[in-house]
Amino acid sequence: MQEDYAIVNTSTRALVPSWGPIGPGPARRTGGAASAGAVFYGAAVIVLVLGGARSGKSELAEQWVERLGSPVTYVATGWNDDDAMAARIEAHRVRRPASWATLEVGTGLAEALRSVHGAVLVDALGTWLARHRDFEVDAGDLCRALQERDGDTVVVSDEVGLGVHPETAVGLAFRDALGSLNRAVAGVADRAVLVVAGRVLELDRWDGGR
Repeated sequence: MQEDYAIVNTSTRALVPSWGPIGPGPARRTGGAASAGAVFYGAAVIVLVLGGARSGKSELAEQWVERLGSPVTYVATGWNDDDAMAARIEAHRVRRPASWATLEVGTGLAEALRSVHGAVLVDALGTWLARHRDFEVDAGDLCRALQERDGDTVVVSDEVGLGVHPETAVGLAFRDALGSLNRAVAGVADRAVLVVAGRVLELDRWDGGR
């Protein structure tokens, strides 16, 4: 796992990926991954941005997508069910450029991805998963929808496997389901990064010990 620090703009405290443009991976549908700093052309890319609570993952993903310079659609999976969530949704809305389109989805994330052209930012997989009964989702269909897109896609998700062991059966089920979903999306992603305290780690694929 290679450490790669985020550049912090001292005037805005904004997180900016230090390796520059996203850059399509050279093996989009064969499971290959782009190396840090590499820039490729000719194919759309999938980037998975993982992180814990308040890690800066959403801010980094937003600024990453903004640097693409193309029309962006923000695909929101969260819903307003209490004051705290309403405040979080509003904070995300204020940060986004006014030029971005916003698409709010329920459980139909794969369908939404297939209907939208251009760059897309999905925020986030955890809230999408939570909408499903018993946290049962068709990860394969979601991955196919991501791979079929003609535009770059940045997907934000929570890394919940490193925290406190859940005390409830529901908490355990959610942790395990999201961990499996993250692995599935990472399997088709050209790049995956982990954001910790505003710092960025590039997550390399395991080569089987070779």
